[in-house]
Amino acid sequence: MKNKLELYFRAAQSAKIGIWKMDLQTNHIFWDAVTKCILEVPENFEPIIGNGINFYTMGENRDRIKVLINSAINHGIPFSDKFEITTAKNNIKYVECICQVDVIDGKAVHLLGTFQDITKEQNLINELQLSVEKFSSVFSSANDAILIIDTSNGIITDCNSRSTELTGYYDSEIKGIHHSKLFPVAFGKELRFFLKYNLTKNEYKVNETSIKTKSGNSIAVEIASGKKFMVDNITYLVCFIRDISERKNVEAKLSLLSLAASETTDTIVIANPNGEAVWANQAYLDLTGLKMGEVIGQKPGYASKGPETDEQASEFLRKAIQNQESIKITILNYTKNKEKYWFELNITTVFDRHNTFIHFIGVGRNVTSRIEKEIELKKLLDITNIQNNKLYNFTHIVSHNIRSHTSNLSMVIDVIDHTDDITEKLSYFDLFKEGTQKLSETIEYLNEIITIQQKINIEKKGIRLRHEIEKTRMALSQAIKESKIVITNTIPDHLIVNAIPAYLDSILLNLFTNAIKYKSPHRTATLEISYETKDNYSVINFKDNGLGLDLEKNGHKLFGMYKTFHGNEDAKGIGLFLTKNQLEAMSGKIEVESEVGQGSNFKIYLYEE
Repeated sequence: MKNKLELYFRAAQSAKIGIWKMDLQTNHIFWDAVTKCILEVPENFEPIIGNGINFYTMGENRDRIKVLINSAINHGIPFSDKFEITTAKNNIKYVECICQVDVIDGKAVHLLGTFQDITKEQNLINELQLSVEKFSSVFSSANDAILIIDTSNGIITDCNSRSTELTGYYDSEIKGIHHSKLFPVAFGKELRFFLKYNLTKNEYKVNETSIKTKSGNSIAVEIASGKKFMVDNITYLVCFIRDISERKNVEAKLSLLSLAASETTDTIVIANPNGEAVWANQAYLDLTGLKMGEVIGQKPGYASKGPETDEQASEFLRKAIQNQESIKITILNYTKNKEKYWFELNITTVFDRHNTFIHFIGVGRNVTSRIEKEIELKKLLDITNIQNNKLYNFTHIVSHNIRSHTSNLSMVIDVIDHTDDITEKLSYFDLFKEGTQKLSETIEYLNEIITIQQKINIEKKGIRLRHEIEKTRMALSQAIKESKIVITNTIPDHLIVNAIPAYLDSILLNLFTNAIKYKSPHRTATLEISYETKDNYSVINFKDNGLGLDLEKNGHKLFGMYKTFHGNEDAKGIGLFLTKNQLEAMSGKIEVESEVGQGSNFKIYLYEE
């Protein structure tokens, strides 16, 4: 018997199974080396009643072993159970404890049992249980329908709740049917190939198909295969099915919108939140001359600016994009080949359902024809306004000047008519003659003004300015000699100006004679003729040191008809009036800088376009 017991102990040690024994009569407790090793106590550790319980993890495990030990001692009931313990080195282990009761005369005298470390096995079980719980959670709560198919016969063995929502069948109706019943006949062959492919390749693959609901409707779905697994020599395939009907509807709508956007004559550009283009339609490419590769990833306006592009409009556009704001603007742009075009652009901001900004959409069109007509119309309106103002001024001049002369003549005739003295009557004929001469002179001047204003479209010619000045100088050589005026001409020989020859001749003659006529008696008269350019004008300066003008007092009427300011007997007040009209007929203008006692500088602007 002793030999058999030793043999049993050796076998237990070989199997790493601990032996323990409790003598209930002497309260002696025995732990073999394996038990002590499991509990991680020294080999010389001597257990006593009660201290073994402390190794069991506090809580449910310790409470359970106490109940089982008490039942064994008091009622002779053996037990076999698994527990979690905390070793002497504070390590967590799982053990299986088996207890047999030795009973004599109805009373338990010995407890004899085994103690086995099952930590590895229990950890595996725990991991497996966790995996099962995770799979069960994913399986039941997944947004996708999940089918588990027996690959040997195509039967659906399991499904989740989403499968019933998608198909309209109860889970009991799905389990046990062939998978082909869920798919329209037209997709049967395609699905069989899909399943066969995944059985051989064992890899993740996605395919689009349709599923047939219980009500007979077809729903567009995306079917994906997971990894195969085997149970009891049967291979199963996990299939994930996702409803993509909404996405398909959106794709169809987007396809129609894309077709419409591609075919429309309006330009369309879609840009990301940074303002970089992600798509452009053909109309935009045709208008700008750019290729799609030159547009994508760039800010659409990068190649559109040119020398005449409005910087203020460009800045408005830049700030709107920076601030992610919508804007409508018309701007002068340039094509890739640097051809100008007017572009009407409407930029709209796009936000998703979470109010997150996602895109700019710019819709534009070439409005060059319209803008050019508007510019031309504005020019016509400006010309009309100018002509109306001239007509108003001319009407005023006619009514005032002719009425003045006719009134004087009427008075003379009235005096002649009311006197009987022949001598007195004859004396008034000189006044009548003088009045008719002045009326004739006025009519002649008015006729000249009408002629100037009617000939606004006379073609301008290129004229060598210095040569023309010298011609005027020669024509006035006697007057220049008598006035002793010193003339300095710095106009370059090669300078060509665009003007109507007769008008330029008249303008030069008026400015020369004014410099002579209104010279100062206190100093040698001078006239400096110079040249500069300003914008689109050639500017000729006639600067003298003559009497000068009080511009604050008389500037507003300087270029009026019959306006004189120095009391000269030969002054008629018509020269500057004619000069102003002649320059305006050539799209030019006249300006003056003057100071009493210092002289004047008349600036003649000749338009060069």
